[in-house]
Amino acid sequence: MTGIRATGEKRLVLVSGRAHPALAEEVAEHLGVELVPTSAYDFANGEIYVRFGESVRGADAFVLQSHTAPINQWLMEQLLMVDALKRASAKRTTVVAPFFPYARQDKKHRGREPISSRLVSDMFKTAGANRLMSVDLHTAQIQGFFDGPVDHLWAMPLLADHIASRVDREQLTVVSPDAGRVRLADQWSDRLGAPLAIIHKRRDPTVPNQVKVHELVGEVEGRTCVLVDDMIDTGGTIVQAAEALVENGAAQVLVAATHAVLSGPAAERLRDSPVAELVTTNTLPIPDERRFPQLTELSIAPLLARAIRAVFDEGSVTSLFDGNS
Repeated sequence: MTGIRATGEKRLVLVSGRAHPALAEEVAEHLGVELVPTSAYDFANGEIYVRFGESVRGADAFVLQSHTAPINQWLMEQLLMVDALKRASAKRTTVVAPFFPYARQDKKHRGREPISSRLVSDMFKTAGANRLMSVDLHTAQIQGFFDGPVDHLWAMPLLADHIASRVDREQLTVVSPDAGRVRLADQWSDRLGAPLAIIHKRRDPTVPNQVKVHELVGEVEGRTCVLVDDMIDTGGTIVQAAEALVENGAAQVLVAATHAVLSGPAAERLRDSPVAELVTTNTLPIPDERRFPQLTELSIAPLLARAIRAVFDEGSVTSLFDGNS
C-alpha cells in the first residue's frame, strides 16, 4: 500500500520528484510506505507534466524534491506537484526540500536585487503548500518567509557523531571558515567539547565564488581541525581555509558540510587539497564523476523519515529541529 492509515481515515502519502529518486526510495523504506505512482515528463519545449496514479483525496501528503542542478526545473516540478495535490483534494501538503532552493539569496546586499528565497517561499504557499520542511537552512531567517509552519531539521548530530567516532576529541579543534559560520561552529564546539577557531576572510561582492583568506583566530598547531559549513559549492572557501590551517601547523584537516553542491571544479579542488575527509549527507545526489577519495556520504533519510512521521502523528519534533538528539 502507498499510504499509512491510522485511526479513521488519516493517511500519509509520500510523493517524489525526479531529482533524487534514491533518497525518496530510502525515505519511503524508513516510513514503511511506497511512493505514490507518478507520471512526470518534459514536453519538447521544456514544459513539465505531472500526474499522480492514484487518489490522494483527504491524505496528509509530503512532496520530496532535492534541489540540485538544474534547480529551476526541479523547483517548477515540485510546485506543479503541490498544485496537483491541492486540486486532487489532499487534506494537507508538506513541501520537503532538504536543500532549500535560492537559500543564499535571503537578503538584499545591493540595490535593485530580489530576495529570491522569499519569492520561492511565496510560490510554495501559492501553489498550495501548508508546511515546509528543510535541512540546515543557509540562514534561520528563511523560516519567517513562509506563511505557515516550517520544520528546520539539523544534520549536525549525524555529522558530529561521525567525526567524534573518527578522531581523538582531546586533539580536536572546530573551525569556522568565515565570520558568517561562527554561530554554527560554536554549536559544533559545544557538542564535541572542542575549542573554536575562526578564519577571517573577505569576499568581493562583485565577483561570485571568489574569496581571499586573511587571518586565523585561535590555536590549531598540531591539532586535528574540522571545518564546518552548511554547504560546499565550488569548494574555493573550504580549500583556501584548509590550506590556511595547514600553513598554521594543523596536523589534519577534516570538513563537515550538510549539502554537497559540488559545482564546477569542486571535486577536483577537494581531491587535490589538504582535506583528509569531507563528511556530507545525501540531501543532494552526488554523481560518480563528482566523487573523490576523501568523500564520505551519510544518509539523511532516517532524519527525514522521523520528521515526516512526527508531523503526521502530530507528536513532538523539537529534538529534530534544535540539534539535540
